[in-house]
Parts: sequence; C-alpha cells; structure tokens
Amino acid sequence: MTTMKNTCSTTCLIETTDKQDSAQNLSDKQRIVLISPYDLGRQPFALAEPAALFSQAGYEVKCLDLSQQKLTTEVLAPATTVFLYLSMLTATRIAIEAMPRIKKMAPQARIAVFGWYAPVNEQFLRDRGVDAVFGGESEDDMLAYTASITDEDDHPARTETVINLSRIKFLVPDRQSLPALEKYAQLVLPDGSRRIMGFTDTTRGCKHLCRHCPVVPVYRGHFYVVPADIVLEDIRQQVAKGAQHISFGDPDFLNGPRHARRIIEAMHEEFPALSYDAVIKIEHIIKYPEFLPFLRDSGCILVTTAVESVENRILERLDKGHTAAEFEMVVTMMNKHNIALAPTFIPFTPWTTIDNYINLLNRIAELKLIMSVNPVQLSLRLLIPNGSRLLELPKEETCVTDFNPASLGYTWVHKDPQLDLLQENIRHWTEKAENDGLSRLQIFNGIRRIALKATGRNALDVTEDHSGNSIPTHSESWYCCAEPTEQQLASF
Repeated sequence: MTTMKNTCSTTCLIETTDKQDSAQNLSDKQRIVLISPYDLGRQPFALAEPAALFSQAGYEVKCLDLSQQKLTTEVLAPATTVFLYLSMLTATRIAIEAMPRIKKMAPQARIAVFGWYAPVNEQFLRDRGVDAVFGGESEDDMLAYTASITDEDDHPARTETVINLSRIKFLVPDRQSLPALEKYAQLVLPDGSRRIMGFTDTTRGCKHLCRHCPVVPVYRGHFYVVPADIVLEDIRQQVAKGAQHISFGDPDFLNGPRHARRIIEAMHEEFPALSYDAVIKIEHIIKYPEFLPFLRDSGCILVTTAVESVENRILERLDKGHTAAEFEMVVTMMNKHNIALAPTFIPFTPWTTIDNYINLLNRIAELKLIMSVNPVQLSLRLLIPNGSRLLELPKEETCVTDFNPASLGYTWVHKDPQLDLLQENIRHWTEKAENDGLSRLQIFNGIRRIALKATGRNALDVTEDHSGNSIPTHSESWYCCAEPTEQQLASF
C-alpha cells in the first residue's frame, strides 16, 4: 500500500510536534544511524539534512558513508533505527549487499530506507528485512517513525510506503559526523590541479516527466525549493571546511530559475573566488539563453546535461523535450560563453541500432566532445525501474520481458542480440581501460574500434587535435545507473 501525502494540515503539524517531544524523551535510549551507500563520491546532502532534524529532536545521530567508511560494530551496535539512503541503482545494489552485515551488527535496530529507489523496490527490500520505506519529502515521516519506537513495541514494521509530496521545513545540514570534504571527489582542472569540492541542493524533485528518469515515479512532476538562506548557510559551512568549488546536485538547476539566480548572486558576492557546476537540461539552456553569461560571470565552469541520444526518434520515446539539433545548438552556445559542457548519454536502448551507436560516436568526435564525455557514458544500458513512464509504451517497443526484483527493474532484451553483446563488450572494456588509467581519447578510440569491428569495418583513430579540449571534471567517474564495481562492493 502506498500512501501519498500532498498537503500538511494543522493536525499533521501538531502530531509532528508531539512526536518530536516524544523523541526528545526517548533520545537517551536511541541512536539513529544514517547510511549513504554511494552518492557519486560527494559528501551527501541527503544524510546531512535529516541528520540536522534528528539532532534538533534530541536524538544521538551518526552518519556513515560507505564510499569512505566501513561498517563498524562501534557505530551500529547501539543503533535503534538505521536509515539507508537509496538514491540510485548503484547505491541500492551496495545497500542490499551491506544489509546482512548491518543487521548482524545492529540486531536490535529497525531498518528503513528512503530515496528515489526505495519506494519503487518496496517488496524486494521488505523481503530482505526492511521495516519501513519512505520516498519524496520524507524527513518528517522518518522522524515520526523513529518516535514510534517504545520498549513495549519492540520491532514494529510500517506496512505502508509513504511517498510524501508535501513541503517540509528544511534545516541547515549537519555535516559534522561525515568524513572531511578533502576525502571526497574533487574538481580536476584541465592543468591537473585540484579543488576541494562541496556539494548541496537548491531544489528537490523535478517538474519534468522524462520517461526514463528515476525521479518521476516518486515526484511525478513536483519539485521543491530549499530556502536560499539554508543553501547559503550550507555553502558557508563547507567553505569554512575548505571547499573551493560547489557542485549543485539538483536534478535540474533551472527548475526554478529565479531561485537559482538569487542563490548564485548571493554566493558570488560573498565568495567571488568560488567556482561551481550544475546539471541543466538542454531544454532549459535553449529556453533561458540569458542565463549563460550570468552563469559564466558568477563562477560556473561546468554544466552537465542529459543528452541521452542524438537520434530524434529515441529522444521522442524518452520524452526528453529536446531534439538532436538543439543539442548541437547548445554545444555552440556553451563554447561561445566559455562554459565547459559534460553531456551524458544512454546509448543502449531497445531502439538503438549499431548504425545509431556509431553515429553517436561520430557526432561526439565531430563536435569535439571526446574529452567532455566520461567514457562510462558510452557503455550504459537503459534502466526501466518499477513505475517508469517507459511502461506507458507498447511492450513490443520497449522489448520488456518481465519484472526482475533482483535487478531492481524490468528486464528487456534487444531484438538484435548483437546490440546486447556489443554493450557488454564495451562495458567490460571501458571499466578495464579506466582502471588501467587510459585517457579519454584512448578509451574513446578503443570503443570506436570495437563498434566498427562489429560491423566488419576498420577504424581510423581520432587524433588529439580533433578530440576537443580537456574540461574540468569530477575525480569520481562512476555513474548512478551503472552496476557497482567489485571495489565498491568490497569497500564497506
């Protein structure tokens, strides 16, 4: 059963206050542990923000980031409730692997999950011992759930999933129990120098309904702003801890353009030397061209954008809101304003042909974007999670066979087996090439040779002169829709 909350009444507020008071009385008995299995190598806002709420309510709170820390009995044994943040497939895979050890180390604790991948995988997670599932703006519900613990009611399970679409009151994130910023992914500049990177959100959710997006099954076109004063205070505390660059983690930074402008103006006035990056849709760059000089002049040095495909028929099926020609327009616009562009792609879909894939590689080379595209992006396969809008399309179009809870989504098999084999070959080769330290150009040429060989053609390698300039990058290269590596699974 899924309970949707769209409003918060006075009664709800009174109940929340009562539960906060109850939590204060119980705080001497309870320890809350918030765990992030993986968040793209960044110090997780999604742990630090609820940590502030639990601390304010009087609980002892510990945060664990499995990308940086190991599970320990010292932290987990006293826990009465453990919350796992499942923001993406990679994080959920790691969480599932970690859960038996968590339950062994924290035998008295209730296990709860939150984040995009929590409600859409509810039954699978419950079958593995999860007691409660939360999605959306869930902090108040997480607090109320924790307050329900009593000695008499030792291990109650919440039977319904709460996807909360009501506004919450944000607090300044509490980052003190997380590893230091310098332990996390850093910004790598083209000259090889590095900047310590902070991370925050200015909004949550998204007003768009792209069919493949994992945000949509939970937020359904809603988005919520984090108040500017909260965001700015979060930036201040990270700068005080050494941040030289801020990465904004919003699904789309221009969902609220006036809100974004207010924050950037204030941030740049206070910290004029601070650089930043953000994620912005092609559609929004086209719609708000006046933003580009503002972004450039206020310290934006990198924009990540989800292009997904250079084939219009595939973009239409994904309901991306832009065309292949508009992507090329954006490349020109970003070059003009001297802002680096990092396009992301989902090259392997049920509608991709080998010629489509080779055309994607050719367009990347022709636009001199080789150095701008993280190589793992060229190996990714479309994911279809439970609740995805892709399921609105006819089954014969999506090639869906069945729902596989263990794979956290629907299985699909390409009509041309050669495409599935090509994707596997490129995925394995790319991961090995990255581990071996090959450059983006070397990996791109290797991928291109594999693709052309599959069609019986030989490849002439792209030279350095035609590969484009190096751009600022994040030192963490793995992406949310990739399977976790053996190293990631072993890290905790």
